[in-house]
Amino acid sequence: MSLPSRPGAMTLTARAVLFDMDGTLVDSTSIVEQVWTTFAGRYGLDIEEILRSSHGVQAMDTVRRFAPAGADVHALAAELGRMELAETRGIVPVPGALELLASLPPDAVALVTSASRDLAEVRMAAAGIGVPAASVTSEDVVRGKPHPEGYLRAADLLGVDPADAVVFEDAPAGIAAGVAAGIRTVAVGPNAGELPEGVLHIPDYSGVSVTTRLTGTGPRTLSFSF
Repeated sequence: MSLPSRPGAMTLTARAVLFDMDGTLVDSTSIVEQVWTTFAGRYGLDIEEILRSSHGVQAMDTVRRFAPAGADVHALAAELGRMELAETRGIVPVPGALELLASLPPDAVALVTSASRDLAEVRMAAAGIGVPAASVTSEDVVRGKPHPEGYLRAADLLGVDPADAVVFEDAPAGIAAGVAAGIRTVAVGPNAGELPEGVLHIPDYSGVSVTTRLTGTGPRTLSFSF
């Protein structure tokens, strides 16, 4: 489902907001494709198939799925991780992401990424975005996306019920994780695939604004206008 294009046509109210990183806050497409192309070329794999299924999931899970029998998947994942850490050229924020983040209370924001903590810090810094104090990276979960563990953990870190949060995600695996966590989910950008019922879609954050409301009788709320 797509959001209406007219500004202010829809409002979504929450107490906390949970962001994925790659493709959602940070555009790192060129680097991701470069790394997986190297991996595919080494083993004669179909790069298009890898890219279709790797977006939004932990690198280790993708290596396990596609590496040939007998390969040292831990060594391969570590090598790919070093390649990603070494390259930051072309990393930019998704349009409108900086402005939206600046308008949000820091203690209402969490990052939930399939990347390692080191990689998250490198890519966020390259895009000029600070890593939220509440963040869940690959080291913090047992089961990566599309499992909801990461998003449920982030909601707990922020002290909110999943029903009181909203997820912004760009990839099918992450969207599935948000939905499975019982969190209202907004898909961002062109790679979201076929959307589950009730998932909204925006091209980027250019048309998104947020208003913070404080009342004496209830919790602080964030009203997102699309």
